[in-house]
Amino acid sequence: MTTTPTRGAGTPAERSTLVDRSLPFRLPWAEARGRVARLGPALDEILGRHAYPATVSAVLAEAVTLAAMVAHSLKTDGVFTVQIRGDGPVSLMVADATASGALRGYAQFDADAVAALDAAVAGVRHQGAPSMPRLFGRAYLALTLDPGQGMERYQGIVELDGERLADAVHAYFRLSEQIESAVRFAVTPPDDDRGWQAGGLLLQRMPAEGGTATVAEDAEDGWHRAVVLASSLRDGELTDPDLPLETLLLRLYHEDGAIAYEALPLDFACRCSPERVEGLIRSLPGNDLTELTVDGKVDVVCEFCGTSYVYDDADIARLRADDAHRH
Repeated sequence: MTTTPTRGAGTPAERSTLVDRSLPFRLPWAEARGRVARLGPALDEILGRHAYPATVSAVLAEAVTLAAMVAHSLKTDGVFTVQIRGDGPVSLMVADATASGALRGYAQFDADAVAALDAAVAGVRHQGAPSMPRLFGRAYLALTLDPGQGMERYQGIVELDGERLADAVHAYFRLSEQIESAVRFAVTPPDDDRGWQAGGLLLQRMPAEGGTATVAEDAEDGWHRAVVLASSLRDGELTDPDLPLETLLLRLYHEDGAIAYEALPLDFACRCSPERVEGLIRSLPGNDLTELTVDGKVDVVCEFCGTSYVYDDADIARLRADDAHRH
């Protein structure tokens, strides 16, 4: 469908449909496709399960937004995972999204080191949030596409380069996927009225399909115009929970037009389960299980959602017996 303007913020119920969505679109005049996404309550649910410093939460919000936008392109019930691993104050960050819009994420970090970094940045006038190199040190960005249904998984890895996550993502698509891209993220911390808000825009140039030199030149001009217009987007527009994504597209590309498709609703959902944890326990050698046992119990905590799965000696004996019976 072609984008149409939506006027007014509407009722609270109507406004609730304006967030936690990912909207795919296409720009035929630029031979480009894209996704624009906005997160609100779903992001609050993810971050609310962890007591992370605001600096860590903000980067995780961007990673979750990226996962939401890319997973939307999956044609099956696959999973797209964003992982950053480094030797800096934040050692690991993981966010993933399913094709059906289920989101989750977590981070591992040295709390004292992050606090010291925040204090150092706060002491410098006009200094923004800590850069990616200062947060993650020497690090890499891994993007993993798992199509599901037994299909082969694909992973691309690049060094984490640039000041912001968007810089690293842009480098990934250019070097690993060889796709010209433009990426924007914006994150708004919670205040008295609203929780965390995040928005993202991913614009990618589609492969050329031949044609005359004039057609190719027009597409080249169109692509550059699309990127320039995307760069004009203000952070407040990306995160504004009262601004429909369709209206945002209309503001950007009203002269040339944009074709928007059905939006995907987004929400927090964790895929951990007793069955998965018990499978993990069954796979561990006896010595490893002994090391994990405290006061006669093994406590497995899901990093994504914080759910605790506790197994005592009788439970573990039962799992071992079941496993032996199966073989």
